[in-house]
Amino acid sequence: MNNHTDKQQLNADVAFHLDSVTESGILKYRSDALPTWCPGCGYYGITHGLTQALNELQIENRNLVLISGIGCAGRYPFFVNGYGFHTVHGRGVPVACGVKMANPELTVLAVGGDGDGFGIGGGHLPHGIRRNVDITYIVFDNSIYGLTKGQTSPTTPIGQVSKTTPYGNPDMPLRPVVMGLAYGASFLGLGYAGKPDELKGLFKQAILHRGFSFVVITTPCLTFDHVNITYDRMRDIWEPMPKDHDPGNFESAMALAIDPEYYYGVLYQSNRPSWDDVQADIAVKAKG
Repeated sequence: MNNHTDKQQLNADVAFHLDSVTESGILKYRSDALPTWCPGCGYYGITHGLTQALNELQIENRNLVLISGIGCAGRYPFFVNGYGFHTVHGRGVPVACGVKMANPELTVLAVGGDGDGFGIGGGHLPHGIRRNVDITYIVFDNSIYGLTKGQTSPTTPIGQVSKTTPYGNPDMPLRPVVMGLAYGASFLGLGYAGKPDELKGLFKQAILHRGFSFVVITTPCLTFDHVNITYDRMRDIWEPMPKDHDPGNFESAMALAIDPEYYYGVLYQSNRPSWDDVQADIAVKAKG
């Protein structure tokens, strides 16, 4: 009797949540293709946060473009109801910049993993940032190559054992947040996949920012990382940006970027002219 009652309650709860999701309107940003990531992957939390952000901003599907490279994050455009382009490895940023330059009216998002963005694609990041093209680049940083079965990536910590480093990773990891600030990012946000509701607000600010928005999301890979970025380890160590932090202060942002603590929110934001603004000014000068 109790089991029957529990099952009825479970079914009622599921129906309630399904109705709530449907009524919210977020499903119009999801395609018919269901995500194929591993159960429990942090990418589901990122997807939920970004879908909520798109819904609250009411961006028209016909004006939404998702660009990706190769890797687990590279599949993302398939799961979104908008235009998508699955590019070759590491080329998400330049392609996204090209799309935005060709049609400034579009909302353009590039997504990629830490290997895609900081390995083979590492040479493209500084140039997208320095030009300040008005796109949002979201990095799903799990510090491991997940799609190719668990090799070290550019952000894997020293000493971590992987398929390619059975005696521990000997290489110093890159620090994407410090890199983004050094390259001159006009918007830099930090997040954690285990906090999807907080990601919603962060993504909204990044998309609304006029210029290159660089958003680094730390996310667990349950299949190939059991020691570094895990839900158990990450659960209690993430905190909001300090209340006295000024996102417009570069020195303060850099100090937090090199801080070993984990913070989420907007780390840095400046209002320097975007690529579109600069080109419009050049056009006026060229016309005399």
